[in-house]
Amino acid sequence: MFGPDKCGEDYKLHFIIRHKHPQTGVYEEKHAKPPDVDLKPFFTDRKTHLYTLVMNPDDTFEVLIDQIVVNRGSLLEDVVPPINPLKEIEDPTDEKPDDWDERAKVPDPSAIKPEDWDENEPAQIEDLSAVKPDGWLDAEPKFIPDPNAEKPDDWNEDMDGEWEAPRISNPACRIGCGEWKPPMINNPKYKGVWRPPMIDNPNYQGIWSPRKIPNPYYFEDDHPFLLTSFRALGLELWSMTSDIYFDNFIICSEKEVADRWATDGWGVKMMANANERGIFKQLITTAEERPWLWFIYLVTAGLPIALIISFCWPRKVKKKYEDANDKETDICKPQTKGALEQEVKEEKAALEKPVDFVEEKQQSDGEILEKEGEPQEKSEEEIEIIEGQEEGNKSNKSGSEDEMKEADESTGSGDGPVKSIRKRRVRKE
Repeated sequence: MFGPDKCGEDYKLHFIIRHKHPQTGVYEEKHAKPPDVDLKPFFTDRKTHLYTLVMNPDDTFEVLIDQIVVNRGSLLEDVVPPINPLKEIEDPTDEKPDDWDERAKVPDPSAIKPEDWDENEPAQIEDLSAVKPDGWLDAEPKFIPDPNAEKPDDWNEDMDGEWEAPRISNPACRIGCGEWKPPMINNPKYKGVWRPPMIDNPNYQGIWSPRKIPNPYYFEDDHPFLLTSFRALGLELWSMTSDIYFDNFIICSEKEVADRWATDGWGVKMMANANERGIFKQLITTAEERPWLWFIYLVTAGLPIALIISFCWPRKVKKKYEDANDKETDICKPQTKGALEQEVKEEKAALEKPVDFVEEKQQSDGEILEKEGEPQEKSEEEIEIIEGQEEGNKSNKSGSEDEMKEADESTGSGDGPVKSIRKRRVRKE
């Protein structure tokens, strides 16, 4: 029998031969010594392995895994029980004599117990120097029922019995409760039970063992390599693990033939599996065997993504708010004091132009025109309006948002002052 065997966490590689006793004709199993290497990796790596047994004519053997020797020995020395039985065996009819003394040491019969040896002294006594602490409550119990406990709603006294609250430590026993007793200390007078000292046994005869007799079934097989011939190959399978396959069995008399077959068959398969089996497939296969690895995979893959998002997202948000602030600043620029003063100056320059230019502008805006005979009165009135707006703009120096809104309402956009002048109804005589 040869091959791997896994039972729980016990990993074995068996090599067992059935040797026929030449006298009795009974077959006995001879187990080879276990390998000196750790076999667990070969059972847990989920890879294809090649197991090889080599038996040599000089009665030696070798066990290989993937063409690597993991065990070697001799059929005459490294199997249990040995191939050749012992020449002498113990006499099964021999019995130990009644007067056989196996005691190496015996009590000294001449020893006498000392007169001051008191066997009645206890091993520990109370400490007479101890004093009961202040605040010790002798009448208080150490444990009391929990006052906050409530009987469960589903408690059935007929089935569960009378309900009792769980007991908790008594909060009043901060120093101690119950009957106070002094602590125990070792008794300096204690000596224990007296026993005489041990001396060498003058009648010691040693450990008894039955006498040896010649083994009636002794034989000597100098070449256990010559095993009984066989004509079939069987598989002993009993496994709780799925996806286990066996193939390509070969039995030959030349190791070179087996090596060539291993190179042409198993070697090619290993190279093909190595090329097909990518890193991701290996990770998935390993995680299927150990499900807790999925958590490691998620953390390893998610942590870099979370860091990238945490570093990049605030910058985008900040840039977005900066762009929005820039737009708001552009909108509010015409509402500043300087802009209003510039508009007033432009209006003054426009009023100094000929009356015909002002009349054409008023007609384009659809406003009520002033009579041609009163250009001087119209100009003076408009100047008074502009000066009044200028004084109002000077009072708005705080620059707050509310004042800006008021300025926006009074002046409107950049063309506000001009439009307000144009829409102003002039006095007619």
